[in-house]
Amino acid sequence: MAKATKAKKAAAPKKSAAPKLAKPAKAPSPKEVLMEKYISDLKEKVGETRSDMALLDAAVKACGPTIYKSDTATVAASDKEELARVKKGFIAKKLGVTDEAKADAAIADAVAKYGKSVRAKHRPVMYYLIAKALKKGSVLKG
Repeated sequence: MAKATKAKKAAAPKKSAAPKLAKPAKAPSPKEVLMEKYISDLKEKVGETRSDMALLDAAVKACGPTIYKSDTATVAASDKEELARVKKGFIAKKLGVTDEAKADAAIADAVAKYGKSVRAKHRPVMYYLIAKALKKGSVLKG
């Protein structure tokens, strides 16, 4: 009897595994697309070959939904009112730096690194550079 069951098992055709279809590639989220732009700016315009990705992500989070609106996604470095908003809203509130001279120096440093000729300075990249200049990356990542 035992031989008969083995023979049946051996004679039964093996089920072939259904071919696995590759799942279609997931489209990148709007945030992922923007992060690629920011990383590209840091490499090409600022010259950072090894960016602190945690700090960049924290800067993106600090910007909130402003990165998705064309009017607020960039910083106009030539606009004094815009720089005052960055100083008040980001440097003072988020980073906790109230010294005007340090804030002005950090903004000037960020603008110089990004390049004065670059008109559209992405807000998260500017925030990243300002936080690095003020050595407040840990506060932003917090």
